[in-house]
Amino acid sequence: MSRITLSCIKADVGGLVGHGEVHPEMLERSRELLGESDLLIDFHVTRVGDDINFVMTHREGVDDPGIHGLCWDTFKKVTLVAQKYKLYGAGQDLLVDAFSGNVRGLGPGVCEMEFDERPSEPVIVFMADKTEPGAWNLPLYKIFADPFNTPGLVIDNKMHAGFDFIVHDLKKNEQIKLSCPEEIYDLLMFIGAPHAYVIKDIVSRELDDIAATATTTKLSMIAGRYVGKDDPSLIVRCQSGLPAVGEVLEPFATPHLVGGWMRGSHCGPLMPCTVEDARPSRLDGPPRVIALGFQIAEGKLIGPRDMFQDSVWDKAREMAREMAYIMRRQGPFEPHRLSLEEMEYTTMPQIMKRLAERWEAIPEPGETARELIASGRAASTGDGGDID
Repeated sequence: MSRITLSCIKADVGGLVGHGEVHPEMLERSRELLGESDLLIDFHVTRVGDDINFVMTHREGVDDPGIHGLCWDTFKKVTLVAQKYKLYGAGQDLLVDAFSGNVRGLGPGVCEMEFDERPSEPVIVFMADKTEPGAWNLPLYKIFADPFNTPGLVIDNKMHAGFDFIVHDLKKNEQIKLSCPEEIYDLLMFIGAPHAYVIKDIVSRELDDIAATATTTKLSMIAGRYVGKDDPSLIVRCQSGLPAVGEVLEPFATPHLVGGWMRGSHCGPLMPCTVEDARPSRLDGPPRVIALGFQIAEGKLIGPRDMFQDSVWDKAREMAREMAYIMRRQGPFEPHRLSLEEMEYTTMPQIMKRLAERWEAIPEPGETARELIASGRAASTGDGGDID
């Protein structure tokens, strides 16, 4: 039997009342269109905030033009629904008019993995809103490299061989493979800068197979300007030589700060929530993450189970809410607002251009005082005293 491909492809093609939600008719139209295809074994359509996410199984492999074309055509047709209701940002993640064989680089986010289905194949698909691909760096490190999070790294002999991390440099369009636990310090040096370096894939050295894969698309770097946040997705396989389901979820019990939130220009806590509650509204946030668990059986998606529905996550949600209040007190000041380097992809360059001619060289020491005296605008003590 051929290998299974699990794909998660997402796009924001229109928000219901700003950026908070997706119109139900858009989801229904998506299900109708995907259901007409004979390429898919199974699929699940969901949403997080204003993003529509397609979780699909098939046997066409990664980066298949047929699968990507199906998703592109579906997003284009669903955009018509958004336009009918004058929803906000209709089609905003579709950055070009024509499909060219692959949606990578065209706007939608993509994460896909191909594998031989095990006797039991549990997977968790994480989907986030109001944040960027680097949001997965810290959780993925904890899941696959931190024994304080993942006891299996110590207890499970199959995990002692470690994992290879494929890290993308988003600015240079390069990648590097770093092996853990041997190169943990080198790995942290890069992924600790999540705006520039992101984890793309993680491979189990014991199983010699894919363990996790994430979207790495940054819309601003494709368009050269801010057109919406990236709202990434992540697929993680679990159990039998890989981290257990509970170990994969555990990092989200302690919310961490991620870039995104309002206008894609602020740092805020990544709040784990149910699908029902993935409707951000406080300053269009704070950033949300949902987790859907599936058992894959002969390619069929058995589920989903809403993994953050358990009340045990209420504490994490409360922590995220408190962190949001703390960050909001900073207003337009860093570290709540993103660094200047990241702000270059917002509307800030337009403001800088408008004010460019008003910037002057800083005067030499004493020059300002002499100019004030010469112009008669300075008050003198009459005895050569200080200038006010």
